[in-house]
Amino acid sequence: MEIRLHRELAEFAALTNVLYAADPVTHTVALTVLAQRLGALGPADVGTLLTVHEGAAVVGAALRTPPWPLAVSGLPEGAAEPAVGVLLAHDRGLDLVGGPSPRAEAFADAWCAATGASARTVVAHRLFRLDELTPPSRVPGRARRAGVADLGLALRWQRAFAAAAVPDAPEPTREQVRRQLSGAGATVLWEVAGEPVAMARASEPAVGMSRVSAVYTPPALRGRGYGSAVTAAASRWALDAGVRDVVLFTDLANPVSNAIYPRLGYRPVHDAVQLALVPTA
Repeated sequence: MEIRLHRELAEFAALTNVLYAADPVTHTVALTVLAQRLGALGPADVGTLLTVHEGAAVVGAALRTPPWPLAVSGLPEGAAEPAVGVLLAHDRGLDLVGGPSPRAEAFADAWCAATGASARTVVAHRLFRLDELTPPSRVPGRARRAGVADLGLALRWQRAFAAAAVPDAPEPTREQVRRQLSGAGATVLWEVAGEPVAMARASEPAVGMSRVSAVYTPPALRGRGYGSAVTAAASRWALDAGVRDVVLFTDLANPVSNAIYPRLGYRPVHDAVQLALVPTA
C-alpha cells in the first residue's frame, strides 16, 4: 500500500474519478467538492489531496478543502493508520474529519493514537437517497428557482441554516452564495402569495448525483409544510436535470427532519459523522 499526496486538483480528480464514480451516493461530499472547486466556485486553497495505491490501482482517497473536514468516504479503514502517518508531515493542524461512521471513526482513532488528541462528535448524520418522489399535498404556494436578484435573502437564510445546523462551521460568504445562484446547481424558493417562505438547494449534478441541502424555513413559518414542499421541489429540479441519485443528509438529533424526508420518498443509506480532533493541552 502506498500513500501519495497531490498538489494539483485536476490530477487528483483524474486519479480518483473511477473510485468516486463507482458509488456517487457514498461519495456525494467528495464529488460535490470537486465539482465546485473545478467549476464556478474555484479555484481555492485545495488543502489536502491524498490517494491510496495498490500497484497501479487507486484503492482509496481523501480530500480536505479548508475550512471543511477531511472527507474520508473513499479511505478504507485499513488505510487509516498509514494515511495518518503521511498526513502528520503535511497537515498536522487537521482538526475535523467526516464521512461514513466506520471510516471517519477509524481515521480519528488512528489520528488520536498517533498524536494524543481526542475525538469529539460535532454532528451525527444519516444519508438518505431518493427512491420515488412523493411531494406533499395541500401545501399552498409554488416553487421557483432563485436568481442573483435573490442574493440578499439567500445569503441571510443560508447563514441562518449554517448557524443552526453546524454552529462551528464558517458562515457562507456573499461571494459564495452569489456563485451558487449563478452556477449549475439550483437554489429553490417556495413562495406563498409571491413571498418566499422556505428554501432548499440542489447541488450541481456530478456523476449522475445531486445533493439537496440548506433546507431552511424561518422559525415563524415552520409547521406548515413549506420545508417539505421546497425539498420536494429541489428534488424534482435535480431529477429533471437528469440525475439518477438525489441524496440528502439529516441531523440524527433532529427527529422532525428524520420523519419528514421518508414521507417524500427518501430512504436511509448509512450513518455518517463529523468528528473534531482536539489536541492535548
